[in-house]
Amino acid sequence: MSAQPKPMPREVVVYSRRGCHLCEIVKESLSKLQRRGGFHWREVDVDTDDELRRRFTDEVPVVFIDGRKAFKYRMDEQEFLRKLAS
Repeated sequence: MSAQPKPMPREVVVYSRRGCHLCEIVKESLSKLQRRGGFHWREVDVDTDDELRRRFTDEVPVVFIDGRKAFKYRMDEQEFLRKLAS
């Protein structure tokens, strides 16, 4: 018998900025959901990079799953889990 290789955890990136109330809500949701496993997430502050600031302007938070935009402004937890599973 050969062991099945473990699937690679999905990568989630949230683009945000300091002082953004919606960003805080999304990050709290991601922290809570991460306890279930299956993904790693990291935050990128758009104000630390001129290109990111131009790209996202005031359109934060933006959540990407494996490099694909999944949510902007708000994130529904059930929808996130559905997208994560697909």
